[in-house]
Amino acid sequence: MKFHIEKNSVQETLIIPLYARKKCSEIFSNIYKDETAKRLTESIDYDFTEIENKNKSVMHRFGFLEIAMRQTDLILEIREYLKTHPKAAVINLGCGLDSTGQACDNGQCHIYNIDFPDVIEVRNKLLPPGQREKNIGCNLNDTTWFEKIDSTNGAIFFAAGVFYYFTKTQVQTLVTSIANHFKNATLVFDAANKKAVKMMLKTWIKDAEIKNVNAYFCVNDAKKEISSWQKNLKVSSKKYMQGYLNLKNYGVGIFFRFLSKLGDNIFGMKIVKIEMS
Repeated sequence: MKFHIEKNSVQETLIIPLYARKKCSEIFSNIYKDETAKRLTESIDYDFTEIENKNKSVMHRFGFLEIAMRQTDLILEIREYLKTHPKAAVINLGCGLDSTGQACDNGQCHIYNIDFPDVIEVRNKLLPPGQREKNIGCNLNDTTWFEKIDSTNGAIFFAAGVFYYFTKTQVQTLVTSIANHFKNATLVFDAANKKAVKMMLKTWIKDAEIKNVNAYFCVNDAKKEISSWQKNLKVSSKKYMQGYLNLKNYGVGIFFRFLSKLGDNIFGMKIVKIEMS
C-alpha cells in the first residue's frame, strides 16, 4: 500500500526536492544517481502531474543540473573526509528525505539525519534508518541535538540547500556552536552571493516572514567573511557548478555549460568548506 501525501501538508513540502532528485538522476545519470529518490516517489500516493507540467522548460532542466551538481559536490567532499576518518559521524543537517548519508556509507561511518520532528516522523515511515544510522527530530538551532552525536572518530556535517532559509545570525551561531563543541570537525554546504539571494527572495522564499534580503544568509567572499566569525575556522570554497567536475566530460551541452559559468561567476554559487580546530 502506497504512503498517502496530503495536499498543503508538511509531507508535501518534502515531495518537491525528492522529485527533483529523482529527475536529476534520470536526466543527468552520468553525474548523479539517486535510486532511493526513484523508489520513494514510486511508493508515494501523490499526483505528480502538476509538478511534471511545471518542470518541462529548459530552465527547469538546468535547475535539475544544479541540484545534481550540488549533491555530487557534497558527496565528493564527504567521501574525501571519510578517507582519513573512516569511522566518522556523517551528519545531514535539514535532511528531509535525502539519502546522501547512505550514498556515502563506507561500511564503518555513523550517519545522523536531523530535521524538524514532523519531518523525521515522515522520514521514519518512508526512509527508516539503516545500520549505523539515526534519524533525529529537532530544530537545528536547538543545539541539544549535539549530545546525540558520537564524534569520537571525527565528524563531517553537511547541508544541501538549507542555509538559504536561515538568517546570517542563525548560520553564524550554528557554525560557531558546532566548532566549539566538535573539535576537528568539518562542515560543507552550498551558498551563493547577495545577488542570488535577492533573486530567491522574489521566488521560492517570497512567503517567508523575513522580507529584508540583508537578513538572509549569503556569502560573497567565504574565506574573508566566515573566517572572521571565530579564530578556529579554516574556510575554503570551490565553484558549485565548475569546481568539481568538467561538465563537458559528462555530456553536458555547451548552453548548460555557459549557464553554469554564469551561475558560478555572477551569482557566486559555491560549496563552502569549514575545517574546525
